[in-house]
Amino acid sequence: MDQAVSVNADPDMPSDSEGRSSRWRNWTGFWLLGLCNNFAYVVMLSAAHDILKQQGSHNSTSPTPSTVALDVEGGKRSSYDCSPVSTAAVLLADILPTLMIKFSAPFFVHNLPYGFRVLVCVATAIASFLVVSFSSTMWISVLGVIFASVSAGLGELSFLSLTVFFSRDVLGGWGSGTGGAGVAGALLYSGLTQAGLSPRNTLLIMLVVPVAMVISYFFLLVFPPSFPQWKCREVESVRGRDSQSRQPLLDDTDEEEEREKGAEGVFIMSACEDKVTGPLTCIEKLHITKGLLRFVVPLGVVYFAEYFINQGLLELLYFPNFSLSHAEQYRWYQTLYQVGVLVSRSSLCCVKFRRIWALSLLQCVNAVLLLLSVYYQFLPSAWLVFVIVLYEGLLGGAAYVNTFYFISKETGDRQREFAMVAASVGDSLGIAISGLIAFPVHRYFCSL
Repeated sequence: MDQAVSVNADPDMPSDSEGRSSRWRNWTGFWLLGLCNNFAYVVMLSAAHDILKQQGSHNSTSPTPSTVALDVEGGKRSSYDCSPVSTAAVLLADILPTLMIKFSAPFFVHNLPYGFRVLVCVATAIASFLVVSFSSTMWISVLGVIFASVSAGLGELSFLSLTVFFSRDVLGGWGSGTGGAGVAGALLYSGLTQAGLSPRNTLLIMLVVPVAMVISYFFLLVFPPSFPQWKCREVESVRGRDSQSRQPLLDDTDEEEEREKGAEGVFIMSACEDKVTGPLTCIEKLHITKGLLRFVVPLGVVYFAEYFINQGLLELLYFPNFSLSHAEQYRWYQTLYQVGVLVSRSSLCCVKFRRIWALSLLQCVNAVLLLLSVYYQFLPSAWLVFVIVLYEGLLGGAAYVNTFYFISKETGDRQREFAMVAASVGDSLGIAISGLIAFPVHRYFCSL
């Protein structure tokens, strides 16, 4: 088999053809790609409160009700310290373009060479930082956030599908890097702005991140010799190897029995196995997508609950007698959430957890608890919210990295690249729905 399409031959260990140095470079490369890819997305969410406040002040020269509502320390027209527009507005601008890309790209993105995709990601990330930095109106700021969304969405599905050309341990590097993006982005933004740097200058400093993506991809990764960097590739596979690469979902279940039952966790339908060479057909892709639902739906629920918390509720959980201002409390909520994500997305080498539905249930419990706390205001201090938000990040990160690990493990060679791309829609769909619901929730509480 062509080395470029020899995908994830060993489900747990790196390929023997990779030396120790190459394996380390690839793991580090994917860690940096995960960091750079999600960085702009995270920064825009961390800056959401500042973006809304800045545009509110730019668009008004007198203390209207809207600008009064933006004054964190001044009088409030509501029992909650609300901005006139929910931070969910920034969330929707940050996720809807990503969602559109992830819904449509699995059916055409294979026609775009990987090198070209990476350059598009870099260009749109640079545009996002520049546009938001120099914007003077809300709509220009939203356009900048949209650029960040396009970069993150195209990058995520491209780099996830790219992992199939390397040993499976690079998934751990990618997951840890995306978690690191959350911590680095939130900490840098929170730290630099709290140190006195303006949001505009903070965003301009972060232009080094897209440059780091170029270096990581083109100079750090060790690609297979025949990897099609600047041209489309033809997918080839053989039935024997394809079957060997698929694993039963329950390790303690007899393999033969699982085969007879159809190996319910293996996404490849018999109709897909009849054709073992060439690109996947639309019918095959639809069969694979149907099989992915058992993982994608729980992942979507996890992300719906956590982003409903992050962009719909945390802005309303303000403790006026705390040592931090409202804007500072919001930034550190986001930062602690990202710390939890980093820890759990880096845990793949230590523990693997397949029951994503349990994580989704626990995340929903968090959402209900914090919704009730916003309504009844029974939480005594921001410190308790900090702990809950950290725990929320742990659940979300674990759901993400384990979902893609088991999809990679349980999918055949020929179908794996498409499966990784198609499954990436789960978290984005959950986030988009949470943003839509957060709008009426925000308006309701601000009217009280």
